[in-house]
Amino acid sequence: MKRVPITSPSKPPQTPSGTQTTPPPPNPLKRWSWWLSFVVILLVNFLLISTLTPAPSQRTEVSYTFFRQQVLAGNVADISSRADTIQGTFRQAVPYPADQTGQPVTNFSTVRPAFADPGLETLLDQQNVTINAKPIDEPANPLLNLLLSFGPTVLLIGGFIWISRRASGAMGGSGLFGMGKSQAKRYDQASGGQRVTFEDVAGIDEAKEELVEIVDFLKEPARYTRLGGTAPKGVLLVGASGTGKTLLARAVAGEAGVPFFSMGASEFVEMIVGVGASRVRDLFKQAREAAPAIIFVDELDAIGRARGGMVIGGANSEQEQTLNQLLTEMDGFSSKEGVIVLAATNRPDVLDQALLRPGRFDRRVVVQAPDKVGRQAILKVHTRGMPLAHDVDLAEVASVTPGLVGADLRNLVNEAALLAARRKQDTVQQKDFLDALEKIVLGPARPLVMSQEERQRVAYHEGGHTILGLLVPGADPVNRVTIVPRGQALGVTYQRPEDDRHNYSREYLVARIVGAMGGRAAEEVVYGTLTTGAENDMEVASHLARQMVTRWGMSERLGPVTLAPRDNGFLPGGDDFDNRGPYSETTATLVDAEVQQILQQAHATGMQLLQQHRPALDALAAALLERETLEEDDILRVTGLQHAPRLESVPRPAPATVNGTR
Repeated sequence: MKRVPITSPSKPPQTPSGTQTTPPPPNPLKRWSWWLSFVVILLVNFLLISTLTPAPSQRTEVSYTFFRQQVLAGNVADISSRADTIQGTFRQAVPYPADQTGQPVTNFSTVRPAFADPGLETLLDQQNVTINAKPIDEPANPLLNLLLSFGPTVLLIGGFIWISRRASGAMGGSGLFGMGKSQAKRYDQASGGQRVTFEDVAGIDEAKEELVEIVDFLKEPARYTRLGGTAPKGVLLVGASGTGKTLLARAVAGEAGVPFFSMGASEFVEMIVGVGASRVRDLFKQAREAAPAIIFVDELDAIGRARGGMVIGGANSEQEQTLNQLLTEMDGFSSKEGVIVLAATNRPDVLDQALLRPGRFDRRVVVQAPDKVGRQAILKVHTRGMPLAHDVDLAEVASVTPGLVGADLRNLVNEAALLAARRKQDTVQQKDFLDALEKIVLGPARPLVMSQEERQRVAYHEGGHTILGLLVPGADPVNRVTIVPRGQALGVTYQRPEDDRHNYSREYLVARIVGAMGGRAAEEVVYGTLTTGAENDMEVASHLARQMVTRWGMSERLGPVTLAPRDNGFLPGGDDFDNRGPYSETTATLVDAEVQQILQQAHATGMQLLQQHRPALDALAAALLERETLEEDDILRVTGLQHAPRLESVPRPAPATVNGTR
């Protein structure tokens, strides 16, 4: 879809009641008085400079003949020379006939002709004329005089104005360089911004539906106000980074066709205390003048953190002053003004409770990571203008990218296009998308030189993951395996889930742990020794096993109890399972024993399956050494195996009851 600027008709500023307002005319007397003061200061500075640094004495230009006559008469006291120019002083002032002023001449200047007086130096010595080594006087440069006269004053006045305006900006004024003025970017027809609509947003349909009412209110406010209803003053978009919160906010403004003021929360905070509060006031003032309008504050947690914490500067810190001003502004304007505040954050847990109360951010919209269908829709949006090959299957690309958000998928499409261009292709192929995914997840391929023995060990390691991924019931199907080094990995096995999972069974988690143990188990089966190559596999397996025991109550000995805090849903890796929770040492010992039991059972299962299917493991390792990368069809053909049946959750029948007793 072609993006066009928002076509909102221009109109004069209006008050909230709808009447037009005319700005007061400027005061010309105040402007001229300021310039008159500036000119007077410059003139005073020029007079002081002229008095304190007098100009060098003036010299009269005389002819060379007159100069030679005075030398012969013994009336020349000293001279200075450079090239053919001669300057000097007469012992007694004498009138110069060519001088129209008629004043006697003491300081003179002349030019010696190139063809005259080769014995001038001898003549000067005979007449006892002092020949100086100092440079001759030169007339001052007018531009230099102007700079020396006015430059210091201009710098002094400019610095004074800059400091005073910064101080006034901190107290509420705009300041010479906009210190107290809002830095918000405005997107509308006047600013030349491009229109973003809901058609440009995909994969987050639930969040879009929550904001439809906001768009309707901005388009038809009378439809809601006639019944006494009011639109929410603020909408808080909560979600992980890259899920499309900013894009969704711009789409709301694009659909409503109103000005959109966007500003990052960190842009409010400045070194000078009070500037942030001033910028908040100026931002809301601009939005009221352009109403109906939308204010969007990105990364709200930068200024919206809970007050009262240990911060440098105490209770009157810049961040708290800015937050207080934001609370005041949101509580002070009516929803009838047509100004709605949208904000985005991935840290809702640290926000001040005053921001979240009704009357400020009335509505909270959670922007989740897209599911498989959503990822496919996002890929369609980003590939609209891209020439795709016939073998490109966006549904398959969406299925192999679980956990990726909108920003990640956009980057994936861009990397695939760059890769296709680097390969001098006319279209983007399916292989380009898969290779781009490997590059994003693991990094670019490394031209690492490995011995044949080490390559063989890596092939068996990845083969162990692949074989167990095929054999263990409930495991995600294996769709690709490679031994091409990328990033810090020497090889990778890709497992593609058949659909997005939102609830994980114990059998599925155990299958993942068994699959993670596959590389270590394969090395033990084939070589009987261990290497450090299974470090990441052990981290994944240990992390899953500890979560099963401490968070999800999947231990028979511990029972249904939670011993570890829940991690942040919007910041991955928020908790640390290695830290002991609020439980006794006896329970901690039991937790460690249960985790070890899960890991040991998974390792034993992997060893048993690989020993039973050793021929398939050898064949897969040989194929990897030959081709380095194998797709799903190649894996099934080489190993002669099929995917294990998927585990189905079948409800148990209710036990029979007699007279209400079991």
